[in-house]
Amino acid sequence: MTDLLGDLAVFDLETTGVDVRTARIVTAYLGVLDATGAVASSRSWLADPGIEIPEGAAAVHGITTERARADGRPAAEVVREILAELRAHLGRGLPLVVYNAPYDLTLLAHEAGRHGLEPIPAVSPVIDPLVIDKAVDRYRRGKRTLEAACAHYGVLLEGAHDASIDAIAAGHVARAIVAQHAAALPGTLPELHAAQVAWHDAQADSFEDYMRRQRDRHFTADRGWPVRRS
Repeated sequence: MTDLLGDLAVFDLETTGVDVRTARIVTAYLGVLDATGAVASSRSWLADPGIEIPEGAAAVHGITTERARADGRPAAEVVREILAELRAHLGRGLPLVVYNAPYDLTLLAHEAGRHGLEPIPAVSPVIDPLVIDKAVDRYRRGKRTLEAACAHYGVLLEGAHDASIDAIAAGHVARAIVAQHAAALPGTLPELHAAQVAWHDAQADSFEDYMRRQRDRHFTADRGWPVRRS
C-alpha cells in the first residue's frame, strides 16, 4: 500500500446530531497530510446551520447556537465550498481518509440536496480506518471509536471532537493500520476501496444478526459504504 505513504486528504464534520438525514453541519475540516504526516494544507469552516444546535451536540464539539449564528457563515455557502474542495482533492487522485465515512459523507450528501447543490456522485478512493480496523483485527475487544483506535495504534489525540484534530488523527491511524497490517490489505487504492465496500456489508450483516438475536428481532443495520444507500 505505497499509495498511503504519499499525500492523504483528511476530512471530518461536527454536526447538530446523529441522524444523517436531518443533522446539519456546524464545523468541517479538510486537510492534506504529506508523507511525513505533517499538514501540507488545510481549510476549516464554521457554519450557521439554520437550526438550533442541541445542548448535547454543543457539549460534544463546543459550538453553541449563539456562536454559530454570530460567527458562522451561511450553511449553503459552507456546503458549496466543502463540495468544491473535496472534488479538487479527489480530482488530484488523493485518497480521502474519513473515520466512519458513511456518517460524514451521507450527511454531506443530504446537506447538498437541502441547499440545491449537486452531491459528489461517487466519492473514491476513500480510506475508512474504522472499517479497515474491524476487518483486519475482527476479534479485538473494546470500543472502536476514534479515541480507542488512536490509543490502540499509538496515535496522539488531544482535543477530540474538534473537526481538525479528529481528521488529522484519522489520517495517522490509517497509516498506522497499514504499517501494522500491510499483509492483510489489497495492494492498490482502488482494490482497497472495493474491499471496504464488501467489508462494510459483512460488518453490517454481522451487527444486524447480533441485534436481532439479542435485542430487537426487527432491527435493520445501515448499509452502503462510503455513502449509505438510504
